Amino acid sequence: MPNVTANKIRMNYEQQGTGEPLILIPYLAADHACYAFQVGEYAKHFSCISLDLRGTGASEKPPGAYTTELLADDVAGFMQAAGIRKAHVAGLSLGGAIGMWLAAKYPDRVLSLSLHSCWATSDAFQRTIVESWQIVAKTVGVPEMIIRAIFPWCFTPELYAERPDYIDSLASFVRSRPPQSVPDFIQQSNAVLAHDVDAHLGRIAAPTQITFGRQDQLTSTRFADRLKRGIRNSELLIFEGCAHAPLYENVAEFNHRTLAFLQRHTGAAGRLATPSR
Repeated sequence: MPNVTANKIRMNYEQQGTGEPLILIPYLAADHACYAFQVGEYAKHFSCISLDLRGTGASEKPPGAYTTELLADDVAGFMQAAGIRKAHVAGLSLGGAIGMWLAAKYPDRVLSLSLHSCWATSDAFQRTIVESWQIVAKTVGVPEMIIRAIFPWCFTPELYAERPDYIDSLASFVRSRPPQSVPDFIQQSNAVLAHDVDAHLGRIAAPTQITFGRQDQLTSTRFADRLKRGIRNSELLIFEGCAHAPLYENVAEFNHRTLAFLQRHTGAAGRLATPSR
């Protein structure tokens, strides 16, 4: 994978496709490969740049506290180092939380914003769940924690009952990726616990798609009204029959509906230069 130095760390990424740049920001404990089911379709229309955030994949893992704002500064630094003047930005869960900070702090860099299963401020229910993941990670390690503790929040009971082989294949995918260390997971999940961009939503100027799974409990539609009211140029989409991860639970509809939004907002392309290595 290529890499650039951004915000004083080395950041690795993967690039596929041609067209306007689309930056895909990973969710909690994931590396750049987490959007594997989307990139094949997106890359037919966009130059997809999938990142490894600090503390994940092949990017550097410096000590110190992580915040969603810091992770957004990393993405902005990546864009500067890679010669990307403007880009479409998409992320699920933590990836979307980072995307909100990026669009609020660096509005001139964001062509459109796609926020999937996101929230403006962490609440007590969400914090309790994430803290339980931290406990499990310390016991069994991060990959098994993802499969045993995070998966049940991501998928509906119906998916477990009707497609157990698919769940097994997703578990195998998780185990195939470079494992995140427990200390790095704790740092990254602490950023989730402390996330609060609520006061800055009004600074987001990019056209924004906000999506939720109807059966999501972790980041349920309880967060939808605040995001929709706070981000003035936004639209809301609900995926029926899905929990926290519609991008895996209903791949075809997720890809079709999110790609349609992205294509409606093409035309003000950012420049994608050859990144410095």
